[in-house]
Amino acid sequence: MIKLLFKTTLFTLLLCSAALLSKAQIGYDYAQYDIGIGGNINKVYGDAETAKNTPSVLVNFTYNYTPYVNYVVEAQGGILEGGSGATLSGRYFRNVYKAVIFRGQLQAGEFLRYSDSKIFNALKNIYASAGFGYIINDITSINRTSFVLPDYTTPGEIDAHELFLPVKVGYEFKVFNRYDEPSFKVDIGGQYNYDFGDNLDGFEAGRSKDKFIQYSITLKFAIGGVTSYRKKISY
Repeated sequence: MIKLLFKTTLFTLLLCSAALLSKAQIGYDYAQYDIGIGGNINKVYGDAETAKNTPSVLVNFTYNYTPYVNYVVEAQGGILEGGSGATLSGRYFRNVYKAVIFRGQLQAGEFLRYSDSKIFNALKNIYASAGFGYIINDITSINRTSFVLPDYTTPGEIDAHELFLPVKVGYEFKVFNRYDEPSFKVDIGGQYNYDFGDNLDGFEAGRSKDKFIQYSITLKFAIGGVTSYRKKISY
């Protein structure tokens, strides 16, 4: 009888401890992996005299070291375009590009004490990110000759493969499931890309390298590998 009572008491204590531990972890768990799809609006600042807004699409995979420290691998494809034959230089280009990007990303929640402040809780999803990228250019249309300046042309490469530096800032809206885990995210950001070459637009002119800016929105879905964080994520 005493042995049975002891076993029953021990089982009850273990069951209560497990329940308390499970309850204590609500809001601490998160998925280590996300997959995302989205789109960009691009604008090139290169050797063409005017810039145009053009679209591209993206797919990315994110490894969440913590909910606020992320490593992102991204593939992009789309159009870059700029210039006009009516400008002084006559430079115009249309580039159908493909790019692969790797970025490390740090969100403010990693170092903010957001549990005691509504303001910090709202700011915790702001992030800064940087890394490196590789772009493959396919210039499908280009004009190198000025119709204003006689015999003026601009040299450059049609198909160039170049490295670039991406620097991004943004905000990640997190949507939580019934277990207070961030299961869906909406990422809105702006990215500055510094090209280490000068053929993003197919022209080689001046001393400055080419640059392009992107404004993006990405829908991200948690896909597994649930683990725990040191502090509650949802407030």
